[in-house]
Amino acid sequence: MINGAGATFPYPLYSKWFFEYEHAHAGVAFNYQSIGSGGGVRQLLDETVDFGASDSPMSDEQLKKAKSPVMHVPATMGAVVLSYQLPGLKSPLKLTGALLADIFMGKITKWNDPSLIALNPELTQESETHPDILVVHRSDGSGTTSIFSEFLSKSSPDWKAKVGKGTALRWPAGIGGKGNEGVTSFVKQIPGSMGYIELVFAKTLKLPVAWMENPKHQFIEPTPESVMRAAEGALSQIPEDFRYSLTLIDADGAYPISSFSYLLVYPEMKKDEKRAALFDFLRWGLTTGQSFSSKMNYAPLPDSLVKRILTRVGVP
Repeated sequence: MINGAGATFPYPLYSKWFFEYEHAHAGVAFNYQSIGSGGGVRQLLDETVDFGASDSPMSDEQLKKAKSPVMHVPATMGAVVLSYQLPGLKSPLKLTGALLADIFMGKITKWNDPSLIALNPELTQESETHPDILVVHRSDGSGTTSIFSEFLSKSSPDWKAKVGKGTALRWPAGIGGKGNEGVTSFVKQIPGSMGYIELVFAKTLKLPVAWMENPKHQFIEPTPESVMRAAEGALSQIPEDFRYSLTLIDADGAYPISSFSYLLVYPEMKKDEKRAALFDFLRWGLTTGQSFSSKMNYAPLPDSLVKRILTRVGVP
């Protein structure tokens, strides 16, 4: 039995991986708790699980708390998206990073705000029916929040100074939901609401998602393909430990709130048999497992990056 805990975002994909791997490898079973990236890191540091999972890399401070070195293994990629409940809006909502920061800071509270109407003229009519913006954010520590708040910090000096980035924040406005599931539930139920969730949850529930402006001043739809554009644009900058942000990558067609999702493991695991099984699963996920990604609204890792990770994991 291999025990893991952490990120909610990759849980649907990991569940598929566990099922397929167990089916092909008798004697190996997985127990994964989808409790959020913050919980996954904590349990890894407490050594109550064999692996953790996080949508954002561990900080230097967190790594110093580990009793032995931690390896970051990018397993898949995804997008943090802005989903909203505006039933009368037919065209996708368009947003910039600066505008989004003002909304989540509570500076912009109405759907008929001139800055929103300038990008979305169709909002004029919809805002009469649903005038107020209800911001929905995560209430638990999460890698999704870390990715989203990093994007806002890069987009808005005011956000960076007053709120900052991290897995858990003091939110200036809105209501909190636990996990991607909690935020999704509020957005589905409340007209006029908007929250940040992972792409796979929005697609599964057929929720509308905003098109975000990237550094090329293109408004980009979040898709596995636009996430791959972000990764491809960053390949030459990704360091040897793979801790790297894919937010606001300056590449044509790149979605600006993209991210790796990591499996966190101890290369120096003491239980040799379990270590062998876990690292074989990692190799399987980086090769065979990637074929499931696009079908489930995740983005497969670029081939050249997979080769680098395999070498690090132990397969030249």
